[in-house]
Amino acid sequence: MNLFAYPAYQAFADLMRPWRAAASLTRASLAAWPALAAGFDVREIEAWCELIELAGLTHARPPFGIDSVLVNGERVAVSEEVAKRTPFATLLHFRKERQDAGAAQPRVLLVAPMSGHFATLLRGTVRTMLADHDVYITDWHNPRDVPLAAGRFGFDEYVEHLMAFIRRIGPDAHLVAICQPTVAALAAVALMAADNDPAQPASMTLMAGPIDCRVNPTAVNDLANSKPIEWFEDNLIGAVPGRFAGAQRRVYPGFVQLGAFMSMNLERHLASFAEMRRERAQGDAAKAQAIRVFYEEYFATSDLTAEFYLETVRTVFQEYALPLGKLKVGERLVEPHAIRHTALLTVEGEKDDICAVGQTVAAQELCSGLRPYMKTHHVQTGAGHYGVFNGRRWDTQIYPLVRSTIHAHEPRARRIGASSEALGSSQVTLRALLDAEAHAAAAIAKAAEVQPK
Repeated sequence: MNLFAYPAYQAFADLMRPWRAAASLTRASLAAWPALAAGFDVREIEAWCELIELAGLTHARPPFGIDSVLVNGERVAVSEEVAKRTPFATLLHFRKERQDAGAAQPRVLLVAPMSGHFATLLRGTVRTMLADHDVYITDWHNPRDVPLAAGRFGFDEYVEHLMAFIRRIGPDAHLVAICQPTVAALAAVALMAADNDPAQPASMTLMAGPIDCRVNPTAVNDLANSKPIEWFEDNLIGAVPGRFAGAQRRVYPGFVQLGAFMSMNLERHLASFAEMRRERAQGDAAKAQAIRVFYEEYFATSDLTAEFYLETVRTVFQEYALPLGKLKVGERLVEPHAIRHTALLTVEGEKDDICAVGQTVAAQELCSGLRPYMKTHHVQTGAGHYGVFNGRRWDTQIYPLVRSTIHAHEPRARRIGASSEALGSSQVTLRALLDAEAHAAAAIAKAAEVQPK
């Protein structure tokens, strides 16, 4: 374990705090004099002050800040409520204030990564999905704020959390896992399927995740395999400093993870900082602010527990336990072929440099117990890693597919209930829908029989 990295980082952060505060105060003072701030030289000073102000990390989750959403053209208020809480995570529900706004909408558990950032990194994903779904999210806590007395949190505990959250939401919900948690999500659904758990999800969407890292390995995969697991433990694991609630908890620090991410595209990040300074100095506040908002979220970092980080590196990136049929949760073998009732959608980005094309679609072969019509795959042209779940391509091309998949596999009883209420004739609609689905099932079965072998 590296005993010096975390204390050294914290000492430097503490040393920089007064300088950042001074830069913030200077910028605010200049902004208070519009006539003075209109000059280019003053705007240049403001721009440099903003860079100094931004050049530091925060370790508390930013707010989601989603106060309302459009539902069927009507603005509906949204509030956050805790559906379930553990020492390591909160199952957060985005509740629509209008009583009937989410009543007939599919319930979706959005599984956020625990990979150095907070769940708010998916703010845009949540905002988009809220219009058509009743959304829950895994809001992982920063381990440096979790006392040692709370115990360990490794890969097994992560999977157990997912199963507990799915059960809390109830039967026939839908699971959407993004990036790192796709492996844990698939494991959770497979275990629930093996148990014939009544809370099995109706559908599972896996997006840009490392299901099989042997396929088209990226720089992330190469790094994970460049050293033995003991090297990662000796050099990258630190202990939380004594002033925090999680004092002495062994963690993989968020600032180390952020540094690794930034080093992959360092020139792009430096160019963004330069652009922000330039746009601010030239008076284009909107462009500068957009860059600032991104980095305020990007620089909000969360640690990972040492056991979760090391177990993930070893089982997912070094041993390829899931695709090789060797992944265990506790003493139980994870068998994806046991999944028979949860529809599968996998999504990849053409230009993803973290989870390359081919790594996520591997889930399609692993879930061999599913009928072909229950499996769908999509590769998004031009999308990088973050573009798979955020931004224009997500909003206009990927999300419509996710929405269609979820709604197509929304359980019959909920669809019938919503349709019957809308038509005002529940008994007639129930019989019509049942008959229609029976005919559709018969047609699909017949088509499957004549498929060429």
